[in-house]
Amino acid sequence: MTSADTPGPGKNVAILRKARDMSQAKLAREAGVSVSLLSKIEVGDRALNQGVAAALARAMGVGLNELLGQTRIQEDNDELLKQLRSTIRRFDLPGEPPNNPEILKSDLVELTRLRSDAKLREVLEKTPGLLAKATNFAHANGSPEAWAMVADIYSTIYWLAARHRWMDLADLAVLKQHAAAERANPLLKIVAARDEAGAFLNSGDFAGGLAIIERAVVQAEKLNGRDRALGLGLLHLRGLTLAGRAGDKKETERHIAAAWRVAEEFSEDVDVHGIHFGPENTAIHQIATTVDLEQHRTALDTMESLTRRPLTLPATRIGPLHMNVARAKLALGNRDDALESLVSAWEVAPQMSKVHPTSRELMRVLISLHKRSNPTLTKLAQRAGVTI
Repeated sequence: MTSADTPGPGKNVAILRKARDMSQAKLAREAGVSVSLLSKIEVGDRALNQGVAAALARAMGVGLNELLGQTRIQEDNDELLKQLRSTIRRFDLPGEPPNNPEILKSDLVELTRLRSDAKLREVLEKTPGLLAKATNFAHANGSPEAWAMVADIYSTIYWLAARHRWMDLADLAVLKQHAAAERANPLLKIVAARDEAGAFLNSGDFAGGLAIIERAVVQAEKLNGRDRALGLGLLHLRGLTLAGRAGDKKETERHIAAAWRVAEEFSEDVDVHGIHFGPENTAIHQIATTVDLEQHRTALDTMESLTRRPLTLPATRIGPLHMNVARAKLALGNRDDALESLVSAWEVAPQMSKVHPTSRELMRVLISLHKRSNPTLTKLAQRAGVTI
């Protein structure tokens, strides 16, 4: 599996700042944060959130992915990524289509399952070959259903690239996803817009991402029935995340309210082309965003309400949920419970936790704050490949 270039985003702030010969006072001033907060982030007394990270990255003239730490491509993954990029490059140069398209459908179901289980390595292994076969079939068949399979695979490629902060690949994936979705159906065009806004989110351009969402909402309003509800729901979830990272409470509340209005149309969460929407995922997004806005008690209250029933969503959603709960607990000074939640994230989604910037930042801060040995933290650090 891959590993990240930095031990934690907060530590990387100090590395990048010193490389640019910037004082803490100058960086804090240009990023619009206090010197005290910046100092705590750098030494590991405070976890860096992605809203502050984006402001610091802009002030230093670097990409958010560089500050958070792109996942280093190890030798065993390099060839797979070369194959994937080659296949993407040949989007308009189709080859021989597969003889049995039914196998394509079952392979896509398996790819979606691997994504839901947050099996990053296995997704990377399966994607290049499946993308080539699906693209060739779509060119030969020409049906909306065939192009829908291609669009779904590109959505997974975006997801994979975003998890590792390979933003050039994420940008390329959403470009091709749009092209395939145009030949598929209107709902998939909405999903493509949602992923495009995600690329803006992961690059730290929250205003740009919100502009993409607003444009797509206009298109989703034109859909009918279930497709309209699903499209609007997915867009408002992305919108509330973007607004929360931007620190815009009013816009965040607007998207939260809109997402809940749509979620009420669903008795339980549903899978939309590998992405989930419904009451549970809406609550999960709300928890993450209230933590971004430093409303930590509210986040934990929402978590308590959410867990009165067994959670049904897959690892790709539950893993980050535990990370965000850990952020809230840590901010409130409860280190032991924060560590317990981080351990839960690792148990649910170990591959994602190993490369996720929130997980790595929590690990760094917990190590810094635990001045004495903690057996649970020591064991988790060993799994993460972090030296205490």
